[in-house]
Amino acid sequence: MKNTSLAVLFVSALAAGGTHAQEVAIDPSGAPTNSGWSGSGEFGFASARGNSRSENLNAKLGLTQENELWKNNFFLNGLRSKGEVSVVDANGNTVSQFSTTANRYEGGASVGYKLDPRSYIVGAGRYEHDDFGSNLWQSTVSLGYGYIALKNQRTELSFEIGPGYKRYRPADELQDVGGVTVPVRQETVGEGVARGLVNYKYRLTDNTAFEDTLLLEAGSKNKYYQNDAGLSVSMTKKMALKLGFQVRYNSDTQPGTQSTDTLTTTNLVYNF
Repeated sequence: MKNTSLAVLFVSALAAGGTHAQEVAIDPSGAPTNSGWSGSGEFGFASARGNSRSENLNAKLGLTQENELWKNNFFLNGLRSKGEVSVVDANGNTVSQFSTTANRYEGGASVGYKLDPRSYIVGAGRYEHDDFGSNLWQSTVSLGYGYIALKNQRTELSFEIGPGYKRYRPADELQDVGGVTVPVRQETVGEGVARGLVNYKYRLTDNTAFEDTLLLEAGSKNKYYQNDAGLSVSMTKKMALKLGFQVRYNSDTQPGTQSTDTLTTTNLVYNF
């Protein structure tokens, strides 16, 4: 069900985009500017060998489209990391082992139908899987209201808010069973949430831009906040370097699991 919701939203976005393939942007004079679908792909990789061993890989894909009737977005993100960790073997000895330390992927889409040049009704869906997070997986669908407060060639600011429904499965809880620590599966939780999204973009210079996106999914059992900030410097029309910083917070966590995760990335970006 959680994957189906995202697929429906994405297909709807593509169908809308195929009907109206021109983008309208609001500049200070109120005159529209037109273009089609646009997007960017990010990729970062680091590997260390010698006195220590580690591998880190992260990738992102984002697509956006805005025209006279629709404001659509689609994204995919992935993170995987390996490194030296200390484990206890069958004989009770502590040994080093090259093992996976992060494995997370996320996808989502939103479809917005414009009521006027600035306000729109938006349906959104998001799914995330994280082997090392406070929740093994979480998915959210919502319907709300969006407003483009400001949009010109230098600055963009938009807001979205509305009710939604969220399902998530907390990470396995480690319990002592007969002197042996074993993971115990937790029950899936479902609840209504309030979803909010704030997206801000600002072009500092002709080749330098800052972007910050804040996502809130607040329910009575769990409150989830995620903030993504990024500073990109263009090298050519298509290629850029980007420094990103992400903060994620889950209020409902298992013992031994932290509520807050951070991620710093330096990626190569391709714009299309």
